[in-house]
Amino acid sequence: MVESASLRKGTSGGQDMSSVASVGNGSSTGTIQKNTLGKDEFFQMLIAQLKHQDPLNPMDGTDFTAQLAQFSSLEQLSNMNASLETVAAHQVFANQIEAVSLIGKEIAAQGDVMEIDGTPVTLIYSAAENISKGTVSIYNSSGSLVKKIEVGSQQQGLNSVQWDCSGIESGSYYFAVEGTNLQGESVNMDTYVTGTVTGVTFNGGSVHIQIGDVDVPFEDVVSVVSGT
Repeated sequence: MVESASLRKGTSGGQDMSSVASVGNGSSTGTIQKNTLGKDEFFQMLIAQLKHQDPLNPMDGTDFTAQLAQFSSLEQLSNMNASLETVAAHQVFANQIEAVSLIGKEIAAQGDVMEIDGTPVTLIYSAAENISKGTVSIYNSSGSLVKKIEVGSQQQGLNSVQWDCSGIESGSYYFAVEGTNLQGESVNMDTYVTGTVTGVTFNGGSVHIQIGDVDVPFEDVVSVVSGT
């Protein structure tokens, strides 16, 4: 495997109780428009509606039941949102722990960028179906073609070629793979890189691992190749 490679890579007066509320801000500058109506505000409006309804024409029981059901649904949605936020927070924490555990291990991740230091590297790619022939093109950071490697018939799934980059200036390079089937049709090819994890960074809910000087999104890691 590669020693050093990384990724770049109720209604009342005709007004719907679920409509947006307009709340005074206590000053002469006007009102503040709220984009959402919370369950507390909904319940306060329902109580106010009951207190100010016409005694000679009280709210129909069906309408009242419908508004209570509306309130119940609002409360359930609010509780569900809170639960989802908790689950999301736990998932981020779990990802952070798992990412830290990868330090010192060699991983494989989706990507096409490599850090070259003069030692041979293995270029890994995956074919969506069998190919009759293919081309691996390697470019420097400026986009200039450095090397083109022709490959013959290969099976669907993971494949690789060796690149003897001795004499090549150290730095970042990237590669692309093209392949065709027996009918001469283009085959989808995905590229992968491997490298040893040297660190982990956290930015809000985003988790990145470091392979050398390059950050790799944690979600791009597909497997752990080796490590203690």
